[in-house]
Amino acid sequence: MAFTDFLKRQFATVIQWDDQREEVLIQKFYFKGDEIKDASKLIIAPGQGCLLVYEGKVTGLLEQEGIYDLRTDNDPFITTLSKCLQGFESEHKLKIFFYRKASVNNQGWGTSNRVKYQDPVYLFPVSLGVYGNYSFLLTDPRLFLTEIAGLSDRYITTQAQMLIQSRIEQQLTVTLATLGFTILQIDSKLNDLATVLQEQLNDHFTKLGFTLTDFNVQGTSFDEQTQQQINQIGNAQAGSLAANQAGLSYTEMEKLLALRDAARNNNGIMGAGVQMNMGNNSGNELREQDDAIARIKQLKLLLDEGILTEDEFEIKKKQWLYKG
Repeated sequence: MAFTDFLKRQFATVIQWDDQREEVLIQKFYFKGDEIKDASKLIIAPGQGCLLVYEGKVTGLLEQEGIYDLRTDNDPFITTLSKCLQGFESEHKLKIFFYRKASVNNQGWGTSNRVKYQDPVYLFPVSLGVYGNYSFLLTDPRLFLTEIAGLSDRYITTQAQMLIQSRIEQQLTVTLATLGFTILQIDSKLNDLATVLQEQLNDHFTKLGFTLTDFNVQGTSFDEQTQQQINQIGNAQAGSLAANQAGLSYTEMEKLLALRDAARNNNGIMGAGVQMNMGNNSGNELREQDDAIARIKQLKLLLDEGILTEDEFEIKKKQWLYKG
C-alpha cells in the first residue's frame, strides 16, 4: 500500500484549475510530484485558458474550453505537452499556467494626488482630482505572462490595478493639457475625456497583453483655490449676461451695482439720485447717454434690484421720457 500511495503522489491524473478565484488572473498549476501521467486529463473550464511554458519559453496556448486527453487528443498544445512530458525531469523545466479569460469589471480608479495643469483660456494653474471606473481583459496572455506576470506562481487583479492606476495618472496630465478644456467646461466634457484617455491608455496596454474594454470618468474635484477662481469667473460671466440683457456694458453694470449698494445705504431714491449726480460730475458714462430708452432700462434695473418702488420708478420714468 505504501508503494502504491507513493506512485499516486508522483503522477497527476487530472490537470485543472478547480479553485479559481475571481481576483486571480494567472495561476500556476502545482504538481504533487515531478511527473505527469501520460494518460492524464487536461480540463479547461469556461472562462479559462492554459499556457505551457517549457524551459522558460511559452510553447503552447490552449484557449478552447473542454477536456483533453494527453495521450490521444490531436492538438498542437497537447502534442507539445506530451513531448515535453517524455523527457520531463523537474518542475523547473515544465510549467503550466491557467489564466482568466473573462473580463475584470467595474474596477475603481482615482488620482492619488491632484493633477496640475494650466487653464488654456484663463491662464492660471488648476489643481484637479479625477475619479471613475474601468473594465479590462487579457487579450494576449502570452505577452501578459512574459511582460507583466513574469512567470510568477500567481498574479492577481490588485497588482494589475496598481499598474493601470499609475498609468492613468501619468497620461491624465498630458491629456488635459492637450485637449484644452477650460475649468468651466471640464464637467460637461467627462465623456470626451474618458474616450480619449481609453484610446491613449490602450495604445500602451495592448503592448503588455491586455485592453481596457470600458473606461469612465465619473467626476472631478477642485482644490479650494481653483474653486474660488471658478466662482469669480462664473460671477463675472453672469454679470456680463445680465448687463447685455439690460442693454449695458459689463463696466456699466458694475457701476449700477455700486449705485445699488450706495442707494440701499442712503434711503432709496434720494441716495440713488446723489450717486447719479456724483457720477455726472465725474463724467459717469451712464449720464452721458442721451437715449431715453437706454435710461429707462437702467431705471428698470434699479426697480428689479429693489432700490426703487413702483411709484418712484413711474415718476422717474416720466421725467426721463419727457426729457427724451
